[in-house]
Amino acid sequence: MGASLSGGQRGGGGLRRGRRSKSRPIAEINVTPFVDVMLVLLIIFMVAAPLLTVGVPIELPETAATPLEQSEEEPLTIALAPGGTVMLQNSEVPRDQLVTLLAAVAAERTDNKVFLRADGAISYSEVMEVMGALNAAGFRDIGLVTDGGGPTLNGATE
Repeated sequence: MGASLSGGQRGGGGLRRGRRSKSRPIAEINVTPFVDVMLVLLIIFMVAAPLLTVGVPIELPETAATPLEQSEEEPLTIALAPGGTVMLQNSEVPRDQLVTLLAAVAAERTDNKVFLRADGAISYSEVMEVMGALNAAGFRDIGLVTDGGGPTLNGATE
């Protein structure tokens, strides 16, 4: 029985199989050396990256000048809703009071920047009406807020 378990009845197929596999190329790619090299490179870059940002050691001079003031104001935002509603920050503003309210806000602010957000369904004339009110109130730095990934001039989407 021991002879039947050892595979002796197969006629030495194990030796032939071994010879046959040596003559054929290996179909699988061994990725272990590749992973080892990549991990070593990762460690090298992790160690070297902080050294690259150090630069030349210098002593910065001291000054008695006051630092420039940073604007702590929240950016002014105007939104045009699909129904034609004008929102200044988070409060609704009637269109007939828009110029006077914007002029009062412009007098209080040091930063003249305003962001205009308009729904895509709003007509161009309504957007220009609000931009005219902003201009009349004294705001010259107007940014139009858009959503990225829209269509371009050639019709393709980004």
